[in-house]
Amino acid sequence: MAEDKPFPKLTPSEFRQYNNMAEHMDFFHNNFRATWKTLYSACEAQKRPKNMSIRQFLSLGQQFCHHLTVHHTIEEQHIFPVLAKKMPAFKKELELLSQHKQIHKGLDKLEKYLEECAGGERELRLSELKEILDGFGTVLWQHLDDEVEQLGAENMRKYWTLEEMRRMPM
Repeated sequence: MAEDKPFPKLTPSEFRQYNNMAEHMDFFHNNFRATWKTLYSACEAQKRPKNMSIRQFLSLGQQFCHHLTVHHTIEEQHIFPVLAKKMPAFKKELELLSQHKQIHKGLDKLEKYLEECAGGERELRLSELKEILDGFGTVLWQHLDDEVEQLGAENMRKYWTLEEMRRMPM
């Protein structure tokens, strides 16, 4: 359990062990951030990135939806239950999981829109795409930061021993 007394300074090795999950998570989150920026920048500029066909652009958006869904599924089924044993932020219905739900409402709209565009049922309009992205962008970006912060060394050491960190699922 978290204690109020200050902890001794971590050695570089201890810091790496405690910070491992944050670094691992940030790697995935940085990929999501980069893809989001590509999609969103196109919306703001009202044109696709150079050398990217409509098909490639739609595929990038669909991959973003799929990868984020898989990422959250893995977290919810394999990582959060372990962390929730000691960390309140990962317990059901608390902030990180409720952020997942909010994100997926927007992600479902995005996925449907991109599928309809890819299938020829509707024309891609970057202003419409931007509106969908704006619907869940704030919570997504906050979530990407919040998770990494929760998994950071200084927070993890409040709840876990180094031995427990070595056995973490990530």
